[in-house]
Amino acid sequence: MTSETFLAVCLGGVVLGALYALMATGLAVVWTTLGIFNFAHGAFIVLGAYVAWQVGNANADGAGFLAGAGACVVCLFLVGVLFHWLLVKPFERKPNVVLLSVVTTLAGASILEGLTNLVWGPRSKQLDPIAAGDAQWGGLVMSRNELLMIALSVAILAAVGAFLRYSSVGRSMRAVAQNREAAQLLGLDVARLYALAFGLSASLAGIAGLFIGSIRFMTPTMGAEPLMKALIVVIFGGVARFTSPIYAAFVVGAVEAFSSYYVGLYWTPAVLFALMIVVLMIKPEGLFGKHERSV
Repeated sequence: MTSETFLAVCLGGVVLGALYALMATGLAVVWTTLGIFNFAHGAFIVLGAYVAWQVGNANADGAGFLAGAGACVVCLFLVGVLFHWLLVKPFERKPNVVLLSVVTTLAGASILEGLTNLVWGPRSKQLDPIAAGDAQWGGLVMSRNELLMIALSVAILAAVGAFLRYSSVGRSMRAVAQNREAAQLLGLDVARLYALAFGLSASLAGIAGLFIGSIRFMTPTMGAEPLMKALIVVIFGGVARFTSPIYAAFVVGAVEAFSSYYVGLYWTPAVLFALMIVVLMIKPEGLFGKHERSV
């Protein structure tokens, strides 16, 4: 492997890591706050890409990237809140809420996928790139679209982290995640905070879908792969800290990039799952998780 090839593979890993960080952070927000796994997360990613395409793409409404991104964030936030109120909130007090949420979010994902196919059709589409052209550094040629995507992903994740850490609403969400009953005793509106967590998660998924749609073709059924990668990242890194899935995302992105180069795309998922199993055997709480002693 030449130095140029090595740098190109590393850049590919960083691009994948930025995408996976957005997807996994959104998934982890719901996981840590509500204690459930949202199987509709992949459908949120798809819907975000199609909303951005409809509003911003030159072949549709043509309002431009910023308008498409804004519509994507707002629309997905509202969809996430609606999902919580319709598919999760009615079962929050049930003893088997985790199992019920699996069923309801799977049903919701199927409905969203069908609606996306009905509205936009099964033919593949692609978003206009955020920035056109290439940038050259030494012998390495880099897409401006991918470089800007990395920068925006880091900025968005930093903003979300600051919101959760420093804002009163963000601290309330973290309090609910740590102890729901205590948060209720303090007068926090748990139902509203749960809905906000779902909306924030869906917005992050929508932004990830927007970025995915700018570098590859999108279809109404493409949500399964991003959901699987987000799940791998969250399990691999753990959810003890906000940054845990972010660090894990870049590790998984690098592993995937080098695995694709050395063993090919066909065997790369097997490598990722094998790595995840090894990490779980050695450190069940995740690579960047905290070990908690039981009494």
